[in-house]
Amino acid sequence: MKLPQTPPDFRKLPSLGQESMTRIFALQLKSPQDGAPYLHWDELRHRDPPEGYTHEEWWYALKLARGMSYRPMPLLDKSGEPFVISSPDRLFELATRVDREASGAIELSEDVRDPDRRDKYVADSLFEEAITSSQLEGAATTRKAAKEMLRAGRRPTTHGERMILANYRAMERIRDLRSEPLSPDLILELHSIVTAETLPPGESGRLRRADEDVRVTWDDIVLHDPPPADELPRRLEALCRFANGEIPERYVHPAIRAAVVHFWLAYDHPFTDGNGRTARGLFYWSLLHEGYWLAEYLSVSRLLRRAPASYARAFLYTETDGNDLTYFVDYQLEVVLRSIGQLRQYLEREMRKARETEKVLRPGQGFNHRQVAILSRALRKPGARFTIASHQNSHGIAYATSRADLQDLARRGLLDMQRDGRRQVFRAPEDLQVRIANSSDSR
Repeated sequence: MKLPQTPPDFRKLPSLGQESMTRIFALQLKSPQDGAPYLHWDELRHRDPPEGYTHEEWWYALKLARGMSYRPMPLLDKSGEPFVISSPDRLFELATRVDREASGAIELSEDVRDPDRRDKYVADSLFEEAITSSQLEGAATTRKAAKEMLRAGRRPTTHGERMILANYRAMERIRDLRSEPLSPDLILELHSIVTAETLPPGESGRLRRADEDVRVTWDDIVLHDPPPADELPRRLEALCRFANGEIPERYVHPAIRAAVVHFWLAYDHPFTDGNGRTARGLFYWSLLHEGYWLAEYLSVSRLLRRAPASYARAFLYTETDGNDLTYFVDYQLEVVLRSIGQLRQYLEREMRKARETEKVLRPGQGFNHRQVAILSRALRKPGARFTIASHQNSHGIAYATSRADLQDLARRGLLDMQRDGRRQVFRAPEDLQVRIANSSDSR
């Protein structure tokens, strides 16, 4: 990753002279505050400036325009200076779309809310988020192997699998805590879950000490040196008050608040390891706590995993440009909306698969939606294996329900049941489509 270039020092503006300042002030009045991209100096310097202006003059004009709407946040940097958020039209447009699409109605939302299908979608999203969030932190395993582990409920055998299982359990816990106020003890609890069996004894669920170096580096370059350890208790208290809406007194849009919570925990870096996973977990908690019900079905980390450098730059842009949180908030809201778009596509694929399977299954055969999902996968992947535990975890159902689904399909001759020790394993036969047709003809 190429590090962003630090912007020109805005404090040097008066030294440019009266004529240049007059021209900059004139340009500032024309600076866009609509849906234009919120450019950092590192991006702006590669674009053509307005005619007759230098890149530096253009930058100073933008900074003047942004500064007119800066609002300080309760988060302070190590020098005691506040982080700020500007209010370009683009940011409010993104926040309004998150309101509409994550807490209101979107296409296919009735399918998501269908209690018969809901548990499967939640399970899939939890699997995906647990895996990709852990991969962002270096978990070395494939998505396929990790999903098979989670579905089968088997014990992890590698450090990467332990990270994923711990993150999965933390995400489940966050779902349960959505209505609870955030507290330092709750943050410590989540950290202890997300790092279970992945840290040396005694490091999970406690704040870092002064003698523990947790600086963020890239190729031996220090990207972030967090606040001193002795400040962490009071900073964590302030984070919780902000997350719960107690500070500041002025209104903060709930989607923006969630993004700031994410940045805040990552900036403070209060743990020896697992800070990123905990920060992303708190982002989910904040979205759910604020009423964005669709967040339960999203995997934000999947998009972050695809472009980790962009994720890192969102942090660096904020820290290199006067604590301007707008860069990070803009990026996070955009990721949420892209994740919702992926959810739409996923639901459309699932419904298309179900419809294709239902064309093969004749009316009156009495399959429930979970059995249709099994048969759909079995038709696409002959030889696929299903266990009671994997079916149970995939759909979030009771053990007895899972067993009944699979044994019924085996009784009908649509799955082959074998024994693996004491465990029942159900295999998709090569001639499943023929068996379905014969089963239908016999009725």
